[in-house]
Amino acid sequence: MKTQHYFTDLTQRPPRSFRVRLGNYVVLARMLDKGRATLAGKNGEYIYNSSTDQHLVKFLGFDPDALLKALATGKGDGEILEWIQAHSKTPRSPWEIGPWSAFMEKRGLDGDAETLATFAGYLGKLSKTREDVKTLFEFGELDDYVSFGGKA
Repeated sequence: MKTQHYFTDLTQRPPRSFRVRLGNYVVLARMLDKGRATLAGKNGEYIYNSSTDQHLVKFLGFDPDALLKALATGKGDGEILEWIQAHSKTPRSPWEIGPWSAFMEKRGLDGDAETLATFAGYLGKLSKTREDVKTLFEFGELDDYVSFGGKA
């Protein structure tokens, strides 16, 4: 008998917020949602191992393809957190994880004027009045909200 594994259908709702912490890491819970949905063919427009996910991958030094294989076994969030800790080439201490997560929550755009103009264009498609959206997480959350019928 085939075991059914839990996943979030990302064609019906967004993955967890970037800010949801698992092991005090931001991004990780969202990456797991996207990975599980990708395995189920229900990731919609969400991309597993996206540029935001890559910040976590680089911080810890794990293989995102190997993580996807671990997700395919049906492991829960706690088991995956243990997997991450065991397979990271750069294990992190709590005093590194907290500041990294806090930095990521407040992170704005990196880049030149062209990158900033591109971001402004994307934001303008979501809202002409949301001048409060300054961080990548704020933009991503607004995009999730609008993508599933919310009004910016």
